[in-house]
Amino acid sequence: MSSVMQPAERSDIENRVISALKTVYDPEIPVDIWELGLVYGMQIDEARRYAKISMTLTAPACPVAGSMPEWVQNAVRGVEGIDDVDVELVWEPPWNQEMISPRARLELNLL
Repeated sequence: MSSVMQPAERSDIENRVISALKTVYDPEIPVDIWELGLVYGMQIDEARRYAKISMTLTAPACPVAGSMPEWVQNAVRGVEGIDDVDVELVWEPPWNQEMISPRARLELNLL
């Protein structure tokens, strides 16, 4: 799985997948999962039809652990051209507040 790419390295479909990921919010924190740093990686096949998302949660005992992967899968499946999506929950490295984007840190008053 490739690491999360910088904006200049992304294709159009990758940008659309990221936009879809930004519609999924952690219900306990008013910030989307992309800006929270919960998405550790995404892989899109060469045919641009299949996406695999590697992500974590803010804590293993997160109350939406059973639901959030499905939310992510549904959001990415809504991207035109993507037919199939797998979401893999991973716990390494453990998520921490340092993974939050500067933009979200500002929104959460963490700067």
